[in-house]
Amino acid sequence: MVGPSRFKGKSFISMRDYNRDEIDFIHGVADEMMPLEAEGTDMAKGRVMGALFFEPSTRTRLSFESAMLRLGGGVTGFADPGVSSAKKGETMEDTIKTVENYVDIIAMRHPDEWSSRKAAAVASIPILNGGSGSWEHPTQAVLDMHCIKHAKGSLDGLTVGLCGDLLYGRTVHSLMIGLSNYDVKLKLISPKKLAMREDVIKYTEGKVEWEATEDLTKVIGDLDVLYATRIQKERFPSEEEYKRFADAYIIDNKMMAKAKKGMVLMHPLPRVNEIATEVDSHPGALYFKQVHHGIWVRMAIIALALGVY
Repeated sequence: MVGPSRFKGKSFISMRDYNRDEIDFIHGVADEMMPLEAEGTDMAKGRVMGALFFEPSTRTRLSFESAMLRLGGGVTGFADPGVSSAKKGETMEDTIKTVENYVDIIAMRHPDEWSSRKAAAVASIPILNGGSGSWEHPTQAVLDMHCIKHAKGSLDGLTVGLCGDLLYGRTVHSLMIGLSNYDVKLKLISPKKLAMREDVIKYTEGKVEWEATEDLTKVIGDLDVLYATRIQKERFPSEEEYKRFADAYIIDNKMMAKAKKGMVLMHPLPRVNEIATEVDSHPGALYFKQVHHGIWVRMAIIALALGVY
């Protein structure tokens, strides 16, 4: 039986490390955090989180920080590696071994795919992966699944479309791995050159039913959830290569009219031009509500890792 001890003192690095029971347990704790966010709690009083963001972030950094503050703890760190000793040539591992002397837990983002694994290998405190290159973004996947559960009642029995940049988009890598623990069908919608990463396909082989297509129009009528992503400009080897795919999918009211009744539209944000602003008022547009689930889920993950829940 899964309990808080499973998570105490542990890093949160990859969705590969969690099964259905563990994900469900985190979601249950996140549900308990929903009223605590509004009421306030001193659950993490006296604890400090280091927020180390070597790569740009708005939602992930602020929701980690907000989550820790809502738990009654404190936050320190940086949002720009240019103001840290990384600019002087300090290795990421040495930064971790230094900062762990000041804090009780570290949430970090870094452009290196191996960053969170390297950090966890040298740290004596929990490391929470807030995005490691184009590899994974596991806390985003947990909040995405929490949002889907609240919108649709359950994850089981759903057909979910993952649309856009499936090669470089770390959120969809973690989400496909997480959803493979449930009874879902996946539609992988992308240009062939931006198809889902091979390591994710291999990991989920035999665990989840999926179908790949380049045509969103063809499958949108089958979807219960459409999870759109931006084309990851910063991951492309050249501007020319990026421009080839920049407008691969545009979701506007005309496209949403083809969706079946009750379909919800999600996006990890930031969006560029893949979702028209006219869609924001659509009842199925959840991407801004989705953001709020990040506070509850990260409150849960922090509290569990610190052993204060």
